[in-house]
Amino acid sequence: MSRKIVKPVISAQEAVGRVKPGSSIMVGGFNYGGIPYSLVEALVAAGVNDLTLIANDTAYENVGHGRLVANGQVKKVIASHVGLNKKTGQLFHDGQLELELCPQGTFVERIRAGGFGLGGFLTPTGVGTVVEEGKQVLEVKGRKYILELPLRADVAFIRAHRADRHGNLTFFGTNRNFNPTMAMAADYVVAEVDSILEVGEIDPNDVVTPGILIDALVVKGDNYYAART
Repeated sequence: MSRKIVKPVISAQEAVGRVKPGSSIMVGGFNYGGIPYSLVEALVAAGVNDLTLIANDTAYENVGHGRLVANGQVKKVIASHVGLNKKTGQLFHDGQLELELCPQGTFVERIRAGGFGLGGFLTPTGVGTVVEEGKQVLEVKGRKYILELPLRADVAFIRAHRADRHGNLTFFGTNRNFNPTMAMAADYVVAEVDSILEVGEIDPNDVVTPGILIDALVVKGDNYYAART
């Protein structure tokens, strides 16, 4: 086995050391499902601030990456839904948080475009609404489209089911929401997994995210699904 392609297995605390003040960070998950809780809890504990958070939603004030918002560690949120975290709305209305809302399909396609190296894509979603404000609108064959630009991040924290030592990932259930897409669109990607297997123990047909996209692995800690009240 070549050491060059064996992915480092690190602690959640080591992983968050790559997140600096002012960093942009993608966090997988949909409401409760598929959040890399161990990684997020370590980031909350580290107190890193001035972050741009790119996530489908901001969960709840006391759950997952919602705690980053509630703690004031985030300066900007790019998401498709924030209504369940009242602190997000409060900070936005108080002028303490910048908020960019994207339709959910647009949100994930912007991340996919970032991962594929595309310059953007055209979508009719949001034409004639506040969604198009400040964006370029093009007409193709008599129909108007918004030009949506790609999204990338400095760091992505994703949640998978299992990994092998090359970093190849499998997913289970709702872990397969935004996590595979986000793995393609960040400069440094850490995958939190239930277990790490030897090379060859995962059927190649079951691999969803190839290890070439993964920089490091973290094994799920006891604080998985932890919520603070």
